[in-house]
Amino acid sequence: MAGSEPAVKPGSRYGDLLPRIVVGIALIALALGAVWLGGIAFALLAAIVILLIYGEWCAMHRVGRSVRLAGMFALAGAVLFTHLGYLAYALVLVGVTAASLFFLARIAAWGVLYAAFPGIALVWLRAEPLGAQLVIWALAIVWATDIAAYFSGRTIGGPKIAPRISPSKTWAGLGGGMVAAALTAWLLSRQFGLGLEPAFAAALGAVLAVAAQVGDFFESHLKRRAGVKDSGSILPGHGGMMDRLDGVVPVSVLVAVAIGLAR
Repeated sequence: MAGSEPAVKPGSRYGDLLPRIVVGIALIALALGAVWLGGIAFALLAAIVILLIYGEWCAMHRVGRSVRLAGMFALAGAVLFTHLGYLAYALVLVGVTAASLFFLARIAAWGVLYAAFPGIALVWLRAEPLGAQLVIWALAIVWATDIAAYFSGRTIGGPKIAPRISPSKTWAGLGGGMVAAALTAWLLSRQFGLGLEPAFAAALGAVLAVAAQVGDFFESHLKRRAGVKDSGSILPGHGGMMDRLDGVVPVSVLVAVAIGLAR
C-alpha cells in the first residue's frame, strides 16, 4: 500500500508513526465492524469508500463535474446490484459506463474500473459462505504487508525497488511484507477454517503481498504523472483513500476471482 514506506524528514525515521497508528486503528475498527455486521452496513461502507476513491481519481486528473457524477451514480448502482445478488447486472453497468465515458474522458473510464472492481469484489465476497472470514482474511493480508513493509523497510533500508516511481520502497520492505503476509494467511486460514493447506495458504499470502505492492506502485505512478504527493488529505498521516487502499484494490479482486473459479 502507498502507506507502507512513505518519505519522512531526515533524522526522523518514524516521525509520522503516531498519526498513522491512530488513523490506522480507527480504519481497521470501522472495517471489522462493517464486515461483522454485513448486509447493508457493509455495502454502504463499500459504496462510500469507492465513491471517495473515484472522487480522488477524478480530482487528481481534473475530470469535469458531469463526468464525475455519472461515474459516481454508476458505482453506487453497481454496489447496490451486487448487494442484492445481481452480480452480472453490476458488471454490465460498470462496463457500459466505462465504455461510454471512454469517449468523453478516457481517464475517467479507467477510474470507474479502478474503483468499481474492489467494491464489487468485497461485497460479493461478504455474501459468500464464510464471507466475513474471507473478507477479513484478504484485508488482514494487506494490513500485514503494509505494517511489515513499513517497519522492515525503515529499519533495514537497502536497495530500492523502483526509485523513479516510489523512492522509499525497498526490497527489504517487500521481503518483510511477504513474510508477514504468508504467516497471516496461514494462521487465519487455520483459525477461520478456510480449508487451505498450510503451505498453499502461506504461498498464497506471499503472492498477494506482491500484488498489494504492485497496487502501491501503480498508485504511486499515477500520483507522479499527476504531479501530486498524495491522492487526497482525508486521512491524517495516510493521505487520501487511494493512498490507504491501493493494496486492497488488486488483492480483493484476486481473492474474489479465485473463489469464483474454485466454485
